Amino acid sequence: MTTDNMFDVLIIGGGVSGMSCALVLGSAKNKAFVTDKNIGIFTHQKNSSLQEAIFYNAYGITPGKLGSELLTESTQDLATTYPHITQIANEKVIRVEGTYPEFTVVTNKNSYKTKNIVVGIGSANTFDIEGLMQFVEPHKKALPEKQRIQLKNEDHKVADGIYAIGTLAGWRSQLAIAAGSGAAVATDILTLWNNGVQTHSHDSIR
Repeated sequence: MTTDNMFDVLIIGGGVSGMSCALVLGSAKNKAFVTDKNIGIFTHQKNSSLQEAIFYNAYGITPGKLGSELLTESTQDLATTYPHITQIANEKVIRVEGTYPEFTVVTNKNSYKTKNIVVGIGSANTFDIEGLMQFVEPHKKALPEKQRIQLKNEDHKVADGIYAIGTLAGWRSQLAIAAGSGAAVATDILTLWNNGVQTHSHDSIR
């Protein structure tokens, strides 16, 4: 099945960096330059490092929190708070085709059109998305024996319309770093949508 509607951005990966990116993009829904944007996220999480994590040192997270609980809660929170974001579950991305601003993202079940792609599926050397393999290089901040990889990027940008986040962008494996990386790219995309005028998204009780 091929979906006819064009996404403005598709986020690949439902771990810390991917969900963080989706939450920030979702929170900007009332900005004039975001209201018409079609945002989606592949929430495939089977290989997320969060599955085996427990947190005592992450800002804003109750000590003793299991990473597996965070994975479940984050998708529920996204659905409740920002239901306009399309969550695509149980699909594995196998190939990316095309160039900016028209990519096709092919999964094991469907294919989707999108203008921008954000990739946040971790730094394991099992990375095998066709169409992105030419960007793979050894991870610069991981021990060599771990055989971690990253995508070549400059300030998260891999190529026009393609962004890497979290450990796949070359960051160390800490929840706060991955979350910040995803949020940073979300604000880069918001700035792109705002015709290059620097922007961000804050929620306020004022």
